[in-house]
Amino acid sequence: MSSPAPSSISEVLSYEKAQRMAEFFSLLGDPNRWRILSVLALGETRVRDLAERVDMTESAVSHQLRILRSARMVSYHKQGRNVFYTLQDHHIFNLYRDVSEHLDEPEEDPGLAADSIAEANE
Repeated sequence: MSSPAPSSISEVLSYEKAQRMAEFFSLLGDPNRWRILSVLALGETRVRDLAERVDMTESAVSHQLRILRSARMVSYHKQGRNVFYTLQDHHIFNLYRDVSEHLDEPEEDPGLAADSIAEANE
């Protein structure tokens, strides 16, 4: 048995959208990008402070931020000589939060998980 589909999903993905989603998630295959997102999930941050928090050079952080910006995951604004970054919107924050929470959940016995799904669908 499968779990019920969330109410906001009403159809199977088109191949084109599935391809775009795969490309989007492939950009998250770098642990440094997740670390950068984790800092930005806490709030707007200057590039210099971001580099210090993730123990990377400003140049390396700027490179990663350009990649994240090209995928519309982060946005920025300049104030004088400082560049401040933030998560693009609530979708990116929710994605970060949901993945983080999912990974923190204890693993269930696969047999128990299947039983729970079957019970929920009855």
